[in-house]
Amino acid sequence: MYRFLLTRRWIAFALFVALLSGVCIWLGFWQFGRGDLREARNELTRHNMVSTPVAPDELATSDPDASQQHEWRRVEVTGTYDTDAQVVVKYRTREQRGPGVDVVTPLRTDDGRALLVERGWVPSANTTGAEVDIPEPPAGEVTVLGWWRADDHVPLSATQPDEGQVRAISTLGMGQALDYPLYEGGYLALEEQKPATDGFVAPEGPELGSGPHFFYGVQWWFFAALALGGYGWFAWAEAHPRGPRRAGHARPGQRSVPAARAAAERAAAARAGGSRPTAPPASERADGAPVDRQHHAGDVRSGG
Repeated sequence: MYRFLLTRRWIAFALFVALLSGVCIWLGFWQFGRGDLREARNELTRHNMVSTPVAPDELATSDPDASQQHEWRRVEVTGTYDTDAQVVVKYRTREQRGPGVDVVTPLRTDDGRALLVERGWVPSANTTGAEVDIPEPPAGEVTVLGWWRADDHVPLSATQPDEGQVRAISTLGMGQALDYPLYEGGYLALEEQKPATDGFVAPEGPELGSGPHFFYGVQWWFFAALALGGYGWFAWAEAHPRGPRRAGHARPGQRSVPAARAAAERAAAARAGGSRPTAPPASERADGAPVDRQHHAGDVRSGG
């Protein structure tokens, strides 16, 4: 019944389904792996957030991977804000607050270097060159407590100040516009400041959710099961057709309807011929002469 599965068309179909299912299964494992990495990252973040505050020179590094490992560690530093080098980060929309900008100001320390500090978010029109009402920082020395954030991995042009505006934060781009060195590898997201500055919305904290990776993985595995199940259903439907078939139609490896009917007739005739001689056609005599079908009762003579 299922011999048609060995035909070229069905073999090609089976190979396609196997390839499709294999890819979907691999993508499912890939999504589960990304979910595991996300969980490991969240654990590191939770550990860093409860660590004892350190000085910025303990975390500053030119190694991007090392800076990523330090993310969300607490840093405490004292210095003076340089508002002349202050920039705003464009297109930072906050939920339920509308468009706005993040304000980043270098904090100069006693060792001659400066640490970029994201002081907070203020509302602003979401257009280039829009006027922004930025609260002034305290005059003189301040003590800042904040979270270490690694440089944004974006094209360098996005972090170079253009009329006091940038699209992302990185010491690589900002450092080119300053005449003093920066602590490398990252910046500070402000948590507390003494004396404080009002008028800012605090920087956003870390996202510690598990993300959609588990559901994406299940979805890919469902697609694999759907492909395998679909192949089985099509094979079953081909072997068990519903309703009468069209004349002359046959499944692979089967005879067509007319051929099957002719074979049945020949078999019936052969069985009939085995039990008694086959009668000649009614239209002919035994000697081949035509039979006169017109006769009367008087033409039949009685025996004797």
